Amino acid sequence: MSRRRLGYLLKHANLRLAQHTGPALEPYGVDGRELAVLNVLDSADPLSQQEAATRLRIDRTTMVAMIDTLEGKELVSRRPHPDDRRKNMVELTPRGRDTLRDGGQAVDEAERAFLAKLAPDDAARLRELLDKLI
Repeated sequence: MSRRRLGYLLKHANLRLAQHTGPALEPYGVDGRELAVLNVLDSADPLSQQEAATRLRIDRTTMVAMIDTLEGKELVSRRPHPDDRRKNMVELTPRGRDTLRDGGQAVDEAERAFLAKLAPDDAARLRELLDKLI
C-alpha cells in the first residue's frame, strides 16, 4: 500500500506541519524558508551569502533572491566583505533578530501542536530518529 511508503508519510507529515507553521509565521511576515535563513545568519560573525547558501544547501541564485526579499523587509543588511569586495556579508538587523526570536517561538508552539497526538516521549524520539537520518 503506497500510504505506508516512507516518502508518502514524510511528504504528508511535512504538509500537515506546514499547515501549522505557515499560519503561525504570518504575523511576522516571513515563511519557514525565510526563518531558516534568518536562523543561519544569526551568528556572532557575519556570513557571506555564499556561506549561508552552503549551510542551507541551496544554490547561490536562490540565496541572492531570498536575501533580496529579507533586505526588502528590513530583516537583514548587506555590506561588502572587507577583504573581497565581490562578496557580500549579511547580518540580521534588530528587526530581523526580533522576527527570528518571535517567529521561532511561534514555530515551536506550532510544532508542539502538530506533535500533540504523540506522547511526549514519542515526539522526542521522532525528532531524534529524524535527526539521525539527516
